[in-house]
Amino acid sequence: MIYRVENAMPYALRELRALTLEELSEFVIASGERSFRARQIMKWVWARGAESFDVMRDVPTLLRNRLAAEFTVAIPRAISARSADGTRKLLVALRDGEAIEGVIIPAGDRLTLCLSSQVGCAMGCEFCATARMGLHRNLTAAEMAGQVLAARRELTGDERLTNFVFMGMGEPLANYPNLARTLGIMTADWGLAISPRRITVSTVGLIPGMERLLAEFQVNLAVSLHATTDELRSRIVPINRRFPLADLLGACQRLPVARRNRITFEYVMLDGINDSTADAHRLLKLMRPLRAKVNLLFFNAFPGAPFQPSPRHRVEDFLAILRQGNLTATLRESRGADIAAACGQLYAERDGGIDQALKHRRSAAQAHLS
Repeated sequence: MIYRVENAMPYALRELRALTLEELSEFVIASGERSFRARQIMKWVWARGAESFDVMRDVPTLLRNRLAAEFTVAIPRAISARSADGTRKLLVALRDGEAIEGVIIPAGDRLTLCLSSQVGCAMGCEFCATARMGLHRNLTAAEMAGQVLAARRELTGDERLTNFVFMGMGEPLANYPNLARTLGIMTADWGLAISPRRITVSTVGLIPGMERLLAEFQVNLAVSLHATTDELRSRIVPINRRFPLADLLGACQRLPVARRNRITFEYVMLDGINDSTADAHRLLKLMRPLRAKVNLLFFNAFPGAPFQPSPRHRVEDFLAILRQGNLTATLRESRGADIAAACGQLYAERDGGIDQALKHRRSAAQAHLS
């Protein structure tokens, strides 16, 4: 897919949703108001999804005017595409004309939002479409948390987001300061009030960031492993040259993982590359010292991809070996592949017209109703 984001909002105004309650309180006090007004404002922007200061009727007019002169509370615009399996891919427009993609994934009584942390990615994993973009820039905390509000707009009836995974575009731990701020906003009672248990951060294995993350937040951790030898992992996950398997797994052993949790290791199955019986037994050996769970993933092809997905029978044989070795292991079925929303398929270019796409969606909806 090719997108273009037009009429981007100017940067004259700061994003209020990037502030903590303490920072907003300082602004409120400097404006001559009592600090409790900050919590009122945060309730409007996070719990109620306000996009204008004018609607904040319990906030004094003078303060609303001062806020409007300094900040924006606009929620990112998004368009969505729905898969035959119910998965929804979101294209989210950013203020500078960039765009990111996220995914809403239904599964039983869960509705999971897959969040992006960067525009593009610098990690260069060979099986991931986002790597083809390279890294454009980091997302701000307002942009990351704002994806939750943009996704909520797409929900219908009694739908409610239950789980949140930073597994979209980008490497979250390469944008750690903004990620940490975002997690603070997402879990705060004045913010999105999401339980840390419902948040998972995925990483290709940036060890210092992993250690810092679990020291500061009680969220879940997922590590993209994808290979059982340094030779192969360095080829398909280049960060392995900096943090080889022995270092990565040794760090995982030392992480302060909560007793109720395990570290999840993601393993994408590539035909003839990492899906042999020998690979399965090596993976068992690597996981044995850890409190670990392994998710096997089908490879989701994209234009120009250098790999093919492993046949289902080989994936199931691989899974059986892991389970016979008493390793907690699951097979994650591909979701949203028909709209390029499956794992590893997210890729957003700027040429193509989000405004045009929005008009097309409105026209289609009007035609459906007429």
